[in-house]
Amino acid sequence: MIARLRASVAPAYIFLCLLIGGSAQGIWGNAILRLLAIGIIAWALVERRDQPLPRNLRQLLIIIGLGLALCLIQFVPVPSALWTALPGRGMVANGFQLLGLQPGAMPISLAPTDSLATLLALLPPLGMLAAMIGLRGYSFNWLASALIAGAVAGVLLGILQVSSPDPLTSAWYPYRESSFGIATGFFANGNHMASLLLCTIPFIAALGATERDRTDDARKRSAVLALAGGGLAVLILGLVLNSSLAGYGLGVPVILASLLMLFGFRARFTSAMLAAVGIASLVAVAMIWSSPVGGKLGGDAETSVASRQVIFANSIGLIREFGPVGSGLGTFQKVYPQREDPAAVDHFFVNHAHNDYVELAIEAGLLGIALMLLFLAWWIAAVVKMLRSPAADSYAVAGAIASAALLLHSAVDYPLRTAALSSVFAMCLALILISRRSARGEGDLRPARHVVVG
Repeated sequence: MIARLRASVAPAYIFLCLLIGGSAQGIWGNAILRLLAIGIIAWALVERRDQPLPRNLRQLLIIIGLGLALCLIQFVPVPSALWTALPGRGMVANGFQLLGLQPGAMPISLAPTDSLATLLALLPPLGMLAAMIGLRGYSFNWLASALIAGAVAGVLLGILQVSSPDPLTSAWYPYRESSFGIATGFFANGNHMASLLLCTIPFIAALGATERDRTDDARKRSAVLALAGGGLAVLILGLVLNSSLAGYGLGVPVILASLLMLFGFRARFTSAMLAAVGIASLVAVAMIWSSPVGGKLGGDAETSVASRQVIFANSIGLIREFGPVGSGLGTFQKVYPQREDPAAVDHFFVNHAHNDYVELAIEAGLLGIALMLLFLAWWIAAVVKMLRSPAADSYAVAGAIASAALLLHSAVDYPLRTAALSSVFAMCLALILISRRSARGEGDLRPARHVVVG
């Protein structure tokens, strides 16, 4: 009974994240996911085995530990004399002076409550990692099926959303502030729904390739490929309904890589595939970056707020202003108005930098930049090692494709700030690490019944 329950935790949790973790507006949904994550992490610690962890997994855990330490540093009280000397604190210090107040010890973060919210937002992806690495025992097929089911459910909901007579009053949109008029599924932001569809495409290909390799019957192989093709068609329909430039742009390299994996061309054309996918990805990111904020095909940038270039330029100014320390995690929305042109401000406001790397640099300073570079270097090394492994596993390749799509999308948006997509990202990292393709030797492999693909 316990074994069956353990095996269902990861698929069930990722499916639940997709249903109720699509926006920070879902206060109760996110609270449920965080409480469940705490329970999963505690269970994984109780189930902790004495066997040594693979080196690349230990490295990831160290990076996660450093990230948590960076979050906790935000709350360390700093003496008043030192705090007022920190970059970017002059305006706040002047405010205290105008009020005739003498500040005591202050935390590094300019908004500690927002930093605490950012810390709590890490629980769902950490819970997903704990479910996969700590509890284990799940089926890769069930995990992929849960992701596909969540994405397909979002597409079906999106059909109802775009067919609504009046999207602004439609009951099919789950959040009060949403990208009305397009298919957002269980998300508030249409670009985030596009990210989910992009992440799901390689897992449909991986599921099809796995089932295809399990049979020698030509008819069954054809049927599996047909079903996988049908699933891809549904997700591509979702991208069309979504009308996201990110979906269209990044969809080209993602679909290309997924089809090459599905039809078995990866081994012969690895270099050509990587070159083509890489070039297409860079072109897609450049195209999205030059587009207006909103991500809807055919949108325009009538205000400065809607221009990614203006937001980027202002954000770079904030990096210089707050220097090596940063403004504090989760504080971007509060500090960004310092760089806005008052004459250009209207009823729109900027809630994120639409570039998570730049936003983290503003909020966390040099330590945040160093941590980002360390993680990206680790991710590249882990993916290269996995691709070079002779023990082929389609799910590891799917995890690499999906995580790459999310990292690229983060350069022009903020998909990983939702519990749904951050948990999908954590799932992808775990698949890269614990699949047969990434194993260094037999000692790193899980029991064969969980990973046999042929």
